[in-house]
Amino acid sequence: MTPEQRLAELAIRHAALAWLDQQRAKGKEVFSQADTSGVVLAGQTMRLMPTQQGIWKPSQLQAALSIRTVYRPEGSTRPYDDAVGSDGLYRYKMRGEDPDHYENRALRSAAVARLPLIWWLGVQGGGYSALYPIYLVGEERTALQFVVDISAVPQPDIVWPAAELDLDPAYRQRLTTVRLHQRPFRAAVLRAYETACAVCSFRHGDLLDAAHIHEDAQGGRPVVTNGLALCKMHHAAYDRHILGITPDYEVRVNEAVLHEVDGPMLRHGIQEFHGRALMVVPQRRSERPDKPALDARYQLFKAAG
Repeated sequence: MTPEQRLAELAIRHAALAWLDQQRAKGKEVFSQADTSGVVLAGQTMRLMPTQQGIWKPSQLQAALSIRTVYRPEGSTRPYDDAVGSDGLYRYKMRGEDPDHYENRALRSAAVARLPLIWWLGVQGGGYSALYPIYLVGEERTALQFVVDISAVPQPDIVWPAAELDLDPAYRQRLTTVRLHQRPFRAAVLRAYETACAVCSFRHGDLLDAAHIHEDAQGGRPVVTNGLALCKMHHAAYDRHILGITPDYEVRVNEAVLHEVDGPMLRHGIQEFHGRALMVVPQRRSERPDKPALDARYQLFKAAG
């Protein structure tokens, strides 16, 4: 790949990631193949997601643009066993058993040129969530897999060639490490709660979180029934035991906080929800919060005082 070709690839890829940023800013977390088809990037129309295959290289590009992992329930067999290595980096299985299959060569080209890719991750309930930017940082031919860094910082020496693109500069400086399961977990939870806070029904997707009931750090599973869609304020209050949720889906406020006198934010944003039922729960019973998990978390809330 020539330097000129690499710059052209970067312009299209940066436009693709900026498009995803814009969609997510509007609250969209789950994407279908139809959603990502016919997208105009740097003056060219292309598809961002694979169809049947797991590796996707649009005809306009020299290297692969995206990879995909389908959703499988816990404990079920995956067609390709993508996993974490002892070095903490993820692995993505090659297509088939030939390292030089044309799709594997397309991924190799992205690795050699240090190009960002999109990883489409299957979401519980349907659709895909986008994890980006990711980079391929190695290849293990004997194991038929690529090494994936999901937290690499975009290259600082890139001269962005398409000044006319309205790009979010935050993409170039994104430093946050995103655990692989967190993006599809968030997407699945927000879809189940119809992009609304369970406590107050606030509907700005960019200010909503997918909160774990059984906490992630304690081994909580990234499944919808272990999640609550909460706005930033109520998520923080839930994590700090200012606010609790009973197994019967009712809100409780810490006794001391309930009697504090402060401003309207405390009164209307926290205290007035004490004793109320959750305003939003998933329509599907199979996606509603797990009651034993809620109870265990509620006991921690009560013990905190």
